[in-house]
Amino acid sequence: MPEWLVLTLAMLAACSVVVVITLVRHRTAPEDEDPSETPDVIEYMTMWIGVVYAIVLGLAIAGVWEARSVAQDHVQAEAQALHEISERVRVYPDDVRDRVRDDVNAYVGHVVTTEWKAMADDGRVTERGTELLAQVRADVTDYQPKTDFEAQAYQPVLDQMAAADQARNARADSAEPTMPGVVWFGLLVGGAVTIGMIFALQIRRTTRELVLAGLFSALIAFLLFLIWDFDAPYSRGVTASADPFLSLFPNIKD
Repeated sequence: MPEWLVLTLAMLAACSVVVVITLVRHRTAPEDEDPSETPDVIEYMTMWIGVVYAIVLGLAIAGVWEARSVAQDHVQAEAQALHEISERVRVYPDDVRDRVRDDVNAYVGHVVTTEWKAMADDGRVTERGTELLAQVRADVTDYQPKTDFEAQAYQPVLDQMAAADQARNARADSAEPTMPGVVWFGLLVGGAVTIGMIFALQIRRTTRELVLAGLFSALIAFLLFLIWDFDAPYSRGVTASADPFLSLFPNIKD
């Protein structure tokens, strides 16, 4: 199901629930009920519950957005390190240089096709990707420099290999959702309590109040959807992309 459809249904459902409960409550309310007599303490509590929940929502959104940005940084760091390896081995003999570059290209091609789909679908990297990167490591570590010029390039290549391996591990760790279940429980319960406080204010069945109540509930549904959408950096909504690999290795086809 498309994400825009999920968002639309969630917002419509939130609006419908609030409107239906409001209408039912209005019909079952005592005839002598006066909505204007809402105690001041209830209005005070409603205000502070809304403020606290807004802060929690803001922190949650900032957290998942930061996680998404960090995930993209891992991709950029890995692609840049592999690109540096391909460029720095130009001082090696032709057969060694070509072997390293071919293995780097094979790894990048696997990442942007097979492994990227595995991260989106299963939240994990592939064993084949690990094997291909290990082959690149073997290429650059097993070579013995034969000249001083090659020796000067050897250690920087090893450093870039370590950086690529570290970035891959970080990318693997960030492939799964980042929000703990207890936080989701708090967000959902907090949203229900915040919307429920609308009824404590004894709102009437006027068009203006129904529209405002519906929009308020739809806004909370949208913000919760936004958190859910950003929570998986490689699989939903505004995801981290493989563009750094494709831009640094233009011969690789996505």
